[in-house]
Amino acid sequence: MMLQNSLAADPNRDLKSIYVWEAPVRIWHWMMTLAMIVLVATGLLIAYPPPGLQGEASEHFLFGYIRFAHFTAGYVLAVFWLLRIYWAIVGNKYARQLFLVPLHSKAWWQEFANDLRTYAFLPAKPLRFAGHNPMAQFAMFFMLTLGSLFMLLTGFALYSEGLGIDSWAGHLFGWVLPLLGGSQAVHTWHHLCMWLLVMFTTVHLYMVFRQDITTKESILSTMISGYRTFKD
Repeated sequence: MMLQNSLAADPNRDLKSIYVWEAPVRIWHWMMTLAMIVLVATGLLIAYPPPGLQGEASEHFLFGYIRFAHFTAGYVLAVFWLLRIYWAIVGNKYARQLFLVPLHSKAWWQEFANDLRTYAFLPAKPLRFAGHNPMAQFAMFFMLTLGSLFMLLTGFALYSEGLGIDSWAGHLFGWVLPLLGGSQAVHTWHHLCMWLLVMFTTVHLYMVFRQDITTKESILSTMISGYRTFKD
């Protein structure tokens, strides 16, 4: 069995499995998943507030709890992205795939085109990858990595409005508001990027289950055990 691509395993080795995703990467993945679920759910409630509750306003704190959950999940997302960047530096070569896309490589683009044909059910030779295949790596960087960075920048910029212009958030992220056209524009861009990440996640789930079913290599279980298993 031969594994393709310089990002994969040594093609001269006959492997049944290879340790790909280290524990910090797997923990980051599942914490990101939980944080994004909370952020999307509470973000939709913030954008489309629920009906007011009966009784005195002082007796309820529903919207306050929604905002608190949103802000907390935002902090979790930010902290784990910082940890993920650190692990890209000290971890194995697969930990860096989320940040380094070899756009200069002709072989990488050839394998990217082969992936497109494979996912479109067109004639193509299925290639094996220990880490992300080129198409997944491209989507992860340009949609997940850059998309999450944009969400953090705009999210903390909006958060700074509540804390005040002289707060730490105002000093670090306040510049985003005038750059993107003001508060309402930033709200709109933040909301649109949320839907972009939702669409990315939907396609990502389809790709994961499709690969797990149609190929002879583990995909979903790899993010649990860390090992990519080749069943042939």
